[in-house]
Amino acid sequence: MTRIYKLVSRADWKAAEASGVFNGAAIDIADGFIHLSTAEQVKETATKYFAGRTDLLLVAVDAAALGEALKWEISRGGALFPHLYAPLPFEKIARVDPLPLGGDGRHDFSSILR
Repeated sequence: MTRIYKLVSRADWKAAEASGVFNGAAIDIADGFIHLSTAEQVKETATKYFAGRTDLLLVAVDAAALGEALKWEISRGGALFPHLYAPLPFEKIARVDPLPLGGDGRHDFSSILR
């Protein structure tokens, strides 16, 4: 099982909960797909795009559950990143955890990234 991750603000997640489906953040909607990361990629994604943010959640999804709407495409540094070309239904989500900042000011994945 390959677990993949989405970093999302609490506000975006709350709006998704109200509608029953996650259609993505503003950047996802603009790009036409939901940006996801593997466990190996998500820390760099947090540092590059979400540095210092205290309002983040880490959403975990089993890649296989997303079916053909999930595409692995070349992105940052030539690496393959998972991109979801469909809304993310809540029943496909494995877990959602708050993503705290550590004492060094970087996001602390140690207790939640599994």
